[in-house]
Amino acid sequence: MDLTRAEITRIHERIAPHIRRTPVIETEGMVLKLECLQHAGSFKPRGAFANLLTRAVPAAGLVAASGGNHGAAVAYAAQALGHKAQIYVPEISSPAKIALIQRLGGDVIVGGAEYAEALAASLAYRDQTGAMTVHAYDAAETLAGQATLGRELEDQTPLDTVLVAVGGGGLIGGLAAWYQGRVKVVAVEPEETCCFDAARKAGTPVDVSVGGIAADSLGARQLGAMAHSIAQTFVAENVLVTEAAIREAQLWSWQALNLAVEPGGAVALAALRAGAYQPAPGERVGVIMCGSNVDLARLAA
Repeated sequence: MDLTRAEITRIHERIAPHIRRTPVIETEGMVLKLECLQHAGSFKPRGAFANLLTRAVPAAGLVAASGGNHGAAVAYAAQALGHKAQIYVPEISSPAKIALIQRLGGDVIVGGAEYAEALAASLAYRDQTGAMTVHAYDAAETLAGQATLGRELEDQTPLDTVLVAVGGGGLIGGLAAWYQGRVKVVAVEPEETCCFDAARKAGTPVDVSVGGIAADSLGARQLGAMAHSIAQTFVAENVLVTEAAIREAQLWSWQALNLAVEPGGAVALAALRAGAYQPAPGERVGVIMCGSNVDLARLAA
């Protein structure tokens, strides 16, 4: 599958009956794309449905590794289309996300301390059973699905720049493939887990340590190869944000917008609010609010 704009449009038409067209709001000089209101609480169902609707699902069903959001999306899509799904999560996954996967019909297995170990366990299950792997970020179908967010956003409002939180790179790879340099795409990562920044400095994806409050959604040890390839041409720059900035963005979202977003969902917003990214005068900046699967007790604390 080539990630052309024509192919992304085809995928968008295919998955459109199964996803929400999430709203855009403008506030305090920012354009916020509220993908946190997507089914299963994040942008991930776009990639999940793109996989399930363009590939033949075997009788053994689906298997995926996830920090939580991708697993919930695969479980949601599987339930909607009548498949079974086994989801491997790392020990750092929040109880709230594990409970969500289970509510959506997924069979949850804790497989290792970090995402990379959960992925290895999921691949072993695939080899044993013949189940179809739905990769969280490094597969053409997944990137094409995530790219539909860019197509939808472009249809909703003009932008000069879009800020995107990065984990393994599925979302930023998809958005960059859609915009192809016509809009400035900026990668935003927590200082504690920053595989995009490491890959850009090394010239190739490399392993990084994983930690911090956003690790359950942005906790990939290494940037996906497909995202890295696209980013070399179509991602303009990258910035890092602190743990304190992420928490402040979460709190602002709740107090100003009545939106409960998870740490990973607040990362791109944190870049603007903390000044890690400083727009030029008149620059129209979009922010992807990408996830809402927060433990409400932690948010209250």
